[in-house]
Amino acid sequence: MSIVRIEDLSHSYGSHRALDQVRLHLSTGVTALLGPNGAGKSTLLGLLSSSLRVQRGTIELAGLDPVRDARRYRRAIGFLPQRFSVPGHLTCAEFLELTAWWREVAARDRRELVRGALRSVALEQRGSSTVRALSGGMQRRLGIAQALVNAPDVLLLDEPTVGLDPRQRAGLREVITELGRTRTVLVSTHLTEDVAALAHHIAILDRGRVVFRGAPAELTTTPAPTAADLDRAYERLVGDGEPW
Repeated sequence: MSIVRIEDLSHSYGSHRALDQVRLHLSTGVTALLGPNGAGKSTLLGLLSSSLRVQRGTIELAGLDPVRDARRYRRAIGFLPQRFSVPGHLTCAEFLELTAWWREVAARDRRELVRGALRSVALEQRGSSTVRALSGGMQRRLGIAQALVNAPDVLLLDEPTVGLDPRQRAGLREVITELGRTRTVLVSTHLTEDVAALAHHIAILDRGRVVFRGAPAELTTTPAPTAADLDRAYERLVGDGEPW
């Protein structure tokens, strides 16, 4: 069952068309969003997060429109941008309480949702730690926790493992995999290791158009594709684009 339905979505910046009649349906599980630089990935995430206004086409999340049903739509999503920072003097719990407040989470529910968000990203023992005391991997986990604190149905994660060492990336992948069991998760990434480890589905954008959507095995025609398999299949499909 599709939770998010994107139909004929187009978006332009002046004379430049960033997205051109994009059609995607996202269901429970992890979908990896791939594409060359300038393919339209950031624009698509901006539209899905409602930070950009839809110009042409439609987006629906369980029947909610991002303009007509703006408040309910925003409550149903969680978003981790690629560049994410938090004042270092705040504790993890304080930051999540503040996030829950501005996302209009009812006061009676905030404490429990904060505990649940920390537990979901394996930071339940770090609620009283200051942000500056966290490692880079823990800070990215905290970023996912802030996306979870309003108990959303849909998570949008922009390059969640960027800048992490291999061990930290592996830990964060485990968190995202677990979240994908019960939620719709869209992960924009340029790391094929992430795709091979995480993705139930792949969507590839090139020059604003969807050029592939399907399972990793459909892209590579191998039953259990590795990162190298995905690299080769991607290059065949988008061989003349800019690097990831």
